[in-house]
Amino acid sequence: MHQPFANRADAGRALADHLKQYAGRDDVVVLGLPRGGVPVAYEVACALRAPLDVLVVRKLGVPWQPELAMGAIASGNALYVDEELLRETAVSRDDFERVLADEKAQLARREALFRDPQRAAIEVAQRVAIIVDDGLATGASMTAAARALRARSPAKIVAALPVAPADAASRIGGEIDEFVCVVTPQSFFAVSQFYSDFSETTDDDVRAILARASSASGPASS
Repeated sequence: MHQPFANRADAGRALADHLKQYAGRDDVVVLGLPRGGVPVAYEVACALRAPLDVLVVRKLGVPWQPELAMGAIASGNALYVDEELLRETAVSRDDFERVLADEKAQLARREALFRDPQRAAIEVAQRVAIIVDDGLATGASMTAAARALRARSPAKIVAALPVAPADAASRIGGEIDEFVCVVTPQSFFAVSQFYSDFSETTDDDVRAILARASSASGPASS
């Protein structure tokens, strides 16, 4: 099968083409979900001439199948729990709380790592907040991210993705105001199947991208 995207940067440029209506506006903010969403978001921010920030999200994986999300957390104590999946997998409350505690610690570590002391979080109140990831599978991370953002009173929340399942918009529709996606295939197994190069984005990669974006746009809070 032909992969529609060469890599995350290519995916970001393709996604930016679907967001042209937000280009050149001073009320738009782009937020990448670390780690893989940040290189995609960088291309979107560059194309739209908008400031870039991160919104740290951590998936809550089923203990014996970590890639399967039973929920997610995001900066600002936002929490999403897939209660149906919890019932189906019979994850105990103790196991859930253990995963939650571990991921809260990881989220705090990532916040400290990515949030430069001199670079405050970008203000999103009364602005269009475009949340970008490299793809959507279960929707847990995007849901938690949207809930975290909603608490910061944006004018509008846009979920923007290169690829997602055909039913993705209905999965997260209640949490966002607009859904933008380049490819929504009927046959979907994993985000990685739609990239020729889906190599890992590291913490250092994220830091470097944020530094590049910050130096290009001036003060991040502007």
